[in-house]
Amino acid sequence: MSTSHVKVSSAKFAVGELIHHKLFDYRGVIVNIDAEFQLSDDWYDVVARTRPPKDQPWYHILVDDSDVATYVAERNLESDESSDEIHHPMVDQFFSQLSHGKYISVDKSN
Repeated sequence: MSTSHVKVSSAKFAVGELIHHKLFDYRGVIVNIDAEFQLSDDWYDVVARTRPPKDQPWYHILVDDSDVATYVAERNLESDESSDEIHHPMVDQFFSQLSHGKYISVDKSN
């Protein structure tokens, strides 16, 4: 059984939320959440230089003012209070609009 999306309620942030990366000083929007690290050990060894915990939430992020999507451990993120739009070519694939500082998902499963 995949651990993806299990206990996501323990995640500090939500899909559509604007975030700021504390170490690399960029803004972004969350498009997906994994309850635990889901990529390869090789990726972790090369990319996750600060060795964040694998057993806590990790976030799929669209990075503002770029075409980059990244994968970030929860401990490296904080809320972005600016409420400014995220400029990324894939935003419209995930979200319908920015409302009150949070993006609204295209696929409403309410």
